[in-house]
This record gives sequence, C-alpha cells and structure tokens, in this order.
Amino acid sequence: MTPGFTGGLLNRADHLRHDADGLAAAMGDWRARLLKLDNFEPDLADDGRLRWASLADVPDGAELVLLGLDGDRPHFAALMPGMKAPPPRSMRLFGMLDRFAPGEAATYAAARSVLDWHCRHRFCANCAGTTAMFRAGWARRCDSCGAEHFPRVDPVVIMIAEHEGHALLGRQAAWPQGRYSALAGFLEPGESMEEAVTREIFEEAGVRVSNVRYIASQPWPFPSSLMIACVADAADDALTLDANELEDAIWVSRDEVRAVLAGDATTPFLAPPRYAIAHTLLTAWVQA
Repeated sequence: MTPGFTGGLLNRADHLRHDADGLAAAMGDWRARLLKLDNFEPDLADDGRLRWASLADVPDGAELVLLGLDGDRPHFAALMPGMKAPPPRSMRLFGMLDRFAPGEAATYAAARSVLDWHCRHRFCANCAGTTAMFRAGWARRCDSCGAEHFPRVDPVVIMIAEHEGHALLGRQAAWPQGRYSALAGFLEPGESMEEAVTREIFEEAGVRVSNVRYIASQPWPFPSSLMIACVADAADDALTLDANELEDAIWVSRDEVRAVLAGDATTPFLAPPRYAIAHTLLTAWVQA
C-alpha cells in the first residue's frame, strides 16, 4: 500500500540548499522547470502528471523555491509577488486529488505546503521584523534579529480503536452524507504518538485504549500536516461522544469495511477517499 501524497520522484537536493553557486547554476539552467500553479492549485494533464513551464515565465519579483532534481534537471515552484495563504480547498482541487499519477501528488504536496508556509511567515515570530527567504526557499531569516525559521510539519494521529473484531469509525457533520472515517487529532506538546492516540480516542468517543500500533504515515498539505495512522485495542465498545468533534460514531466489522472498500453500494456508510490515509488504514486493518 502506498498512502496518498507519498512516493515523490524528485531528489530534494539538500546539498544545493547550502551552495549559493550551485543554486545559481540551477536557476540559470535552460532545462530548469517551473511548476504551474493557479492560486495554489495544480495544472494537471489528462494523464495525471503535473504541468511545468520554463523559468522564463517567472514574473518580476517572484522568488524561487527549489523542489528538487529529476536526474540533474532542476525543478522549482515560485512564490509570487503578493501571494497570500490559500483559501480552503476548492471543489476543483477535490476533483483532482484522486487523479494524480504515482509520485506527482507528493511533489505538489511539497510545493503547496512550503509556499503556504512562506505566505504565513513574512514576519519574525521572535521580534516581528520582516523575514527573507534563504536556503533555496526552505527557510527564512529575520532582517532585524537574525532568527532563522524553517517550514514546520504538524503531526496528527489518525486511528482505529478495535474491539472484538470491530473498528470504531466516526463522522463529522461537515462531511458528505454517509461518510465515516478514522478518528484523528493533533499531537500536543510533551506528548508521544501513543499518548495522543489514547487521549484523542477517549476525548472524542469515551473509549479507553491500549497497545497502540503504528501502521503508516502520509503528508497532508492543507496546510502542512503529517498524518500518523495507528490501531489500538479498546477495553470495551461503550461510546460517549464529544458532540463538538463528532456527529456520530459506529463500530463496524471487517466484512462491512471490506465491502465498503470494494464499492458495494448496499453498505451502510461511505469509505474515505483513496488519497486519504484513512483509506490506507482501513485497508491495512481488513487485511490484518
């Protein structure tokens, strides 16, 4: 199983982030490519591949972020003048997320997340001075105090509680009618992955769990999270829901989940989309 937004095909070329001359040569390479974006949304070809342009198309005032190398051919994304953090995902983008060719979604995820981070970090969190891009676009430095800031990834646990062959799934009111998925929540400071899983399941569903097992992880570029998928053993199946988090929660059998994943229209709920790691997690669970 390959979770969505993973399997990137570019060499991230960390050595060029520290090499001013090498980076300048990459920017001057006539073969260098620029990722085509429309307000953070990709230009996707019919075969699911990202579209690229020449660096000659970079407008005045834009700043380049090195995404990596394909062989020795540089690939960049551009922070455009006046670019602002993106709005919520559009229906157009939702329609693209299951169309990416293998590896392409990972490249898009990296570009979207780092550009979004630049838009949100033009000022220093230490002294409020203005910051400037350096390290090939993978850091910003304060013009006033010299503090260096780097793109961050927010860890999120996403998990199934298991009890007597059944998995606990929940749904939020904003989701499409009938969709259920794994519970999820952000890790908090001073907390391990296992502790976050235990806390989140109890807070959202009132279920005590133990024996937390890691399954897989996935970048989630909205704006920049790492989804950490786990399974844990539940002490019982009694539920006490936090209505602020969940509209409903249900226990489902492996046969029910297997039918849902297979697209059986008679099943009582809808599966999470294939690009979401909840789909990967459910697939791993039914195969266990």
